[in-house]
Amino acid sequence: MKIQWLGHSAFLITSDAGTRIVTDPYEPGGFGGSIRYGPLNEPADVVTVSHEHADHGYTGMVTGRPIVIKGAGKYVVAGIEFVAVQTMHDTTGGAERGKNTVFTFTVDGIKVCHLGDLGHVLNQDQAAEIGAVDVLLTPVGGYFTIGPGEAWQVADQLAPKIVIPMHFKTGKVDFPIVGVEEFLKGKPNVRRLQSSTLELKKEDVPAQRQIIVLAHAL
Repeated sequence: MKIQWLGHSAFLITSDAGTRIVTDPYEPGGFGGSIRYGPLNEPADVVTVSHEHADHGYTGMVTGRPIVIKGAGKYVVAGIEFVAVQTMHDTTGGAERGKNTVFTFTVDGIKVCHLGDLGHVLNQDQAAEIGAVDVLLTPVGGYFTIGPGEAWQVADQLAPKIVIPMHFKTGKVDFPIVGVEEFLKGKPNVRRLQSSTLELKKEDVPAQRQIIVLAHAL
């Protein structure tokens, strides 16, 4: 499989058989120009949307007539089962920013979890429903989502072998969130790729947890 970070919380995940999954597509220029990542002109078979904010639910830009999945439940699309777990976008039960959906799915034997705009550490039931994962795509920027400390707590809850940070401050986003360096401080086994894409096979999943920082593609 290939995991490509497009920007913000948007990834393109491609199976060895060619199935294409896009997560949380953003609106270029959204939020008054605060989102400056480039247009996401990627065809996909499936799009997952954690919530309807413009930096996560702009599905109209994704080509290829994809099936769009929103909300908690279980879905089977293109032969892949998606388990969607309801969480919240804040620490006040959704009173500030509403609901958030965490998606897990297995591609080529590798279980991937995309946390969306998770705003809190998981409770026991949520963590159990998600279960242990191989690859965790987690926000780390804080303010609107969990920050560096909470992101690591969630990683401990889900026991991923690979953690890929997302939704952090870059030159392409003006939100008042922190950069990835805050998350990386004091962490072992950090790999910084000069590429936006990680190619991964089941046998290559490490025995000990790694943090892999990707370069945004757009």
